[in-house]
Amino acid sequence: MQQQVVKKERRMFSSSDDNAIMKQVVGTHSPDGREVLLEPILNVIEETLQRAVPASIDGVINGTHSAPIDALAGEEKPVFASFEDVDGIPDGLASVIHKIACEFSCKCSGGSDAHASALAILNMLSNYTWEAKFVISLGAFAVNFGEFWLVAQLFATNPLAKSVALLKQLPNIIEHYKSLKPRFDAINILIKAMLDVTKCIIAFKNLPYQYLQDDTPPKSTALTHIPTAIYWSIKSMVACASQLTSLLGMNYEYITATSEAWELSSLAHKVHNIHEHLKGLLLLCMQNIEEKQHDEYYLMLVRIFDVSHIDNLKILKALFCAKDDIHPLLDGSTKTRVNVDVLRRKTVLLLISDLDISHEEILVLTQIYKNSRTQPDLNYEVVWVPVVDNLTAWNDLSQHKLEQLQSMMTWHMLHHPSMLEPAVIKYIKQVWHFEKKPILVPLDPQGKVTSANALHMVWIWGNVAYPFTSMKEDALWKEESWTLEFLVDNIDRYILRWIAEDKYICLYGGDDLEWIRKFTKIATDLARATGIPLEMVYVGKSGTKERIRKISTTISEEKLSHTWPDPTSVWYFWTRLESMLHSKIHQGKSVENDPIMKEVMTMMSFDGGDKGWALICKGSSDMARANADLAYSSLAEYGNWEGDAQENGFVPALNAYLAQNQTPHHCTRLILPGVSGEIPDVVVCSECGQTMEKFFMFRCCTD
Repeated sequence: MQQQVVKKERRMFSSSDDNAIMKQVVGTHSPDGREVLLEPILNVIEETLQRAVPASIDGVINGTHSAPIDALAGEEKPVFASFEDVDGIPDGLASVIHKIACEFSCKCSGGSDAHASALAILNMLSNYTWEAKFVISLGAFAVNFGEFWLVAQLFATNPLAKSVALLKQLPNIIEHYKSLKPRFDAINILIKAMLDVTKCIIAFKNLPYQYLQDDTPPKSTALTHIPTAIYWSIKSMVACASQLTSLLGMNYEYITATSEAWELSSLAHKVHNIHEHLKGLLLLCMQNIEEKQHDEYYLMLVRIFDVSHIDNLKILKALFCAKDDIHPLLDGSTKTRVNVDVLRRKTVLLLISDLDISHEEILVLTQIYKNSRTQPDLNYEVVWVPVVDNLTAWNDLSQHKLEQLQSMMTWHMLHHPSMLEPAVIKYIKQVWHFEKKPILVPLDPQGKVTSANALHMVWIWGNVAYPFTSMKEDALWKEESWTLEFLVDNIDRYILRWIAEDKYICLYGGDDLEWIRKFTKIATDLARATGIPLEMVYVGKSGTKERIRKISTTISEEKLSHTWPDPTSVWYFWTRLESMLHSKIHQGKSVENDPIMKEVMTMMSFDGGDKGWALICKGSSDMARANADLAYSSLAEYGNWEGDAQENGFVPALNAYLAQNQTPHHCTRLILPGVSGEIPDVVVCSECGQTMEKFFMFRCCTD
């Protein structure tokens, strides 16, 4: 955008004629430091010009005229009774405006040179700032323009206006209005362009100086072009005033002439281009200022999180109340807007995600949150923080998606993604490492972050992990061991009952239906032949919901084994394994020094395979596991280790046979869903202990 503005600038301001003219214009400038409050005056000017333009000429003729509210300004504004009602206008300014109005009327009536008239006006205003010159000149023009149309609008109903109109021959103008309409339209377009330039120049004046000084680009570039913009605008006022004056006492030939309208259109094009150029520079300035304000806010967040507080309100307000909305949150249970005060001195879990958070994540977290409500000692609240980078692309579909997700949640949530300051989003991404996958950042009752991402411990232990601190996570791992109860948790209560009944249990997974049929048959036949009480459960595969649902349906229809009919259970099983891995990585563990991590890595390596895998256990901790081919072949070759099974037990004998038949040739794949800062540089194979090669995979799975 900066390059486009520079190219446009060269085309617009590089002519030698313009350069010579601008030397004369700048030579008239001799400010004495006086300041004028311009915005109130501009409001009166804009209202004057807006109300002056008739909605239709028929209304003027029959006396029913009413000014359109959108002819120039686009909206109705309050009426000011007099200049005295507007604060900040110094004494004597009305006199200056009157003198400039006379300059417009007198000089323009004699067909004088527009350039000379513009310079004369600038000389009369030499002691004022550039912005004040512009507004005062536009005010003087508004007086003339307003008086012209005031008489025209009232002459049909007001005797005094009718007399003045006759003296000015305004009835002739009204009579030939249709012929003059192109000229009036051109005047209105030019006035609109001048108003746009005025607002733009005042906007430059009001830019906060602490963020962007006058000698700093792109503001410095704009300031060098403001005199040019003001000159051409005043010259355009002269041209408009000349048109109005020349209409008095005109003849038919003048009425039908088109050159005047062409001249006005040419000026409007010039002024419009100047406005577009200045608007582009203003946008660059505002972007520059916004970036500095965002950086300032970001540093404030860094500081505020580094110090201690008596409660969490200061932190929460810094995160959610920058927009001055006193009710930035939505209560999920009542769907009413609430203040952050409802979270005061509570442990707050910030659930941070985009709008692609899965329904499974919401459903499981809802169950955990619901269970916490029945335990008074669990004093925590969840707040969903939806992060949307590009709000300019927000549409009805985005809004529907947001509302659909909000309807599923029973906890607190940010009312709308627009409530987040860009600096807050930057902090969330740079400090809390949020990218795509949801994270859960816990704040203690004083607003202190107690874990980089507590979502993993919530998936693993649920409410047992309260208050969701890193110390609590370490303590829980010290108490944990690799058992079937830990692996399946409360996902399947039948498995917990089978463990208590001392049954043999086989968990298996994968998406190769032919292997599943073969494996379940050999396992069932072997169990029947040996008298082993075996229960088999299909636990699916991560990331392929629809395919796994179809396979589960087939398994149930063919009565091959038990399945988990709810896809959420399959998702939760694999998500817990991923969470175990991420939690261990965050603790700095590896397969060499942590047996649980070794088992988790093995399970996830199985999941990355092409066919499947199986885990067989008796009780809780006596386990044997293998990939698809080895699991099948070992059961098929039961006769080779039957004696060992009868002497030492089925699972120990199977483990020994698997170890003997472990082929040196294997291809193990471990797919780690990316979470920033939690992917280790080195991962060793869980089967052979060698360092695995690293590949990058980008996946879009709509299944």
